[in-house]
Amino acid sequence: MSPTPARLVAFLRAINVGGHTVEMAKLKRLFEKLGLEQVETFIASGNVIFLAPGGSTAALEKRIGAHLEKSLGYEVSTFLRAPAELAQALAYRAFKPDVPGAGSYIGFLAAESSAAVKKQVAALATDIDDLHLHGRELYWRCRGRFSDSVVSGKKLEKALGQPTTIRNVTTVAKLAKKYG
Repeated sequence: MSPTPARLVAFLRAINVGGHTVEMAKLKRLFEKLGLEQVETFIASGNVIFLAPGGSTAALEKRIGAHLEKSLGYEVSTFLRAPAELAQALAYRAFKPDVPGAGSYIGFLAAESSAAVKKQVAALATDIDDLHLHGRELYWRCRGRFSDSVVSGKKLEKALGQPTTIRNVTTVAKLAKKYG
C-alpha cells in the first residue's frame, strides 16, 4: 500500500522576475512531468500547489529544483510547505504591535537559521524595515513602500547564508485559506 499523497505548496525563487519569464501552463507541465498530481499555479510569481507521494520533503525540494534548472536553464530554489505550515507561519506574531500602513512579507527558507544568523539578519533592520527569523521563515515588515527599503534580497541572502523567496502575507493567507 502506497502512502497517502500530501498536498504541498511550492514557493519558487526566480520565476517571472529578473528577466526570467515562465508561463504558468509551462510551469504546471514541468511539475506534472515529475509525476506530481492535481498541479495548480497561483498567481504568476512561482507558487505551485500539488499532491505528492509521501516521503522526504527536502529530497522533493531538491528534485523539483534540479528538474526546473535543467528545463529552464537557470537555478530555481524551491521551498515546500504543507498548508498547515502556512497557517502556522501566518499565526506567528513576529512584530508587536502592528504598524498601520506597513507591508508584511514572509520569506521561505530551506533550513532553520542559527542564533548567529538571526543576529546578522536582525542587524539589517532600519527605520523602515523590521526583520525576524522564526523556524524556516523570515518575517519582514516594511513601513512604506517595499521599493523604499535599503534591505535587498542580495543582502538578506548574504546574511542568511542560504537562498530565500519572499511573498506578501496576503498571498500566503490566500493560499492557506484555499488549500488549508
